[in-house]
Amino acid sequence: MVDYVAILTLFVFGGAMCAVIVALSVFFGPNNPSKWKQEAYESGSEPLHDAKLRMDIKFYMVAISFIMFDVEAVFLLPWAIAGRDLGAYGFVAAMVFVLVLVAGLVYEWQKGGLEWE
Repeated sequence: MVDYVAILTLFVFGGAMCAVIVALSVFFGPNNPSKWKQEAYESGSEPLHDAKLRMDIKFYMVAISFIMFDVEAVFLLPWAIAGRDLGAYGFVAAMVFVLVLVAGLVYEWQKGGLEWE
């Protein structure tokens, strides 16, 4: 337990510093609200519609696809670097990983997640 005292001290000190900084900004910061400061800001122009706008599902599908293949690249990079040291087992494990991702891509393609109409 003695090994963790330094980490606990760091967390306590960091939390105390955050609380002190927030408290100082609340007490000493400027507080002069006006009509202009309370309005929603949208690139210097008047807001056109409510911020709770419903988005099309295609945007979410593109975002999920991007994250899926970005994570694939992050996990395959170490395998590519140490590919020869891992041998046949490492190769098979990487191919299973790639096949699961390809199955996800084929499923998304069949459901029309990649179509922009």
